[in-house]
Amino acid sequence: MGLVIESRPSELPYIERVWRSRSDDVGRMMSVATPHWELVFWEHRGRVQAAVLGPEAKASPAPVPEDAAFFGISFALGTSMPHIPVSRLVGSNAAIPDVTRRSLWLKGSAWHVPDYGNAEAFVRRMVREGVVDLDPLVPAVLDGARPDVSDRTLQRRFVAATGLTRGAVRQIHRARRAAVLLQEGAAAQEVVHRLGYFDQPHLARSLKRYVGRTATQLGAPDAAEPLSLLYKT
Repeated sequence: MGLVIESRPSELPYIERVWRSRSDDVGRMMSVATPHWELVFWEHRGRVQAAVLGPEAKASPAPVPEDAAFFGISFALGTSMPHIPVSRLVGSNAAIPDVTRRSLWLKGSAWHVPDYGNAEAFVRRMVREGVVDLDPLVPAVLDGARPDVSDRTLQRRFVAATGLTRGAVRQIHRARRAAVLLQEGAAAQEVVHRLGYFDQPHLARSLKRYVGRTATQLGAPDAAEPLSLLYKT
């Protein structure tokens, strides 16, 4: 079966997406670049673990434990955990200790382990208790607003809240959209025109850096090394 992934959007502005997956007869995957940080739980051979995964600025292969179950909350851009600065997590992660099937410790308090159906309740508590914060400037800028701050201040706050520059976020988003279109059968030349790439070599370089696949490979998925979560926005 490989890596089976299910995901859903959320009405909560702090959450980008909620997902769950199960691995079967697969040893590794290609972790696609993402500007979002995540809180991930997984169970393997009766042991439950959790970690905060930072944004990924490029695609890279990642090991997948066999016959494991995963659940994750992908947080919206601009959302952060002040006690774990996202800028320190780019391309890295921070393990959460003392996790069981029912509970975990987070910033000095006991919490029930969330699941696919109650992720929003868990994040609402994180917000109430100050574990998660949101810089409203980031979603405003991403929606096309022009805040009344200097470009330098804007860039500093954007990087502090996301760990990445606005340019890097745009490039990652565009490459992910291109990958989805190619997986759906769109021609490479059509993707070039729709998403504003200069030409097909430009598209190819972007895909290789951020998705770890060529346009041809995206049209014929590799079950032995599946991709991490891709979705339509």
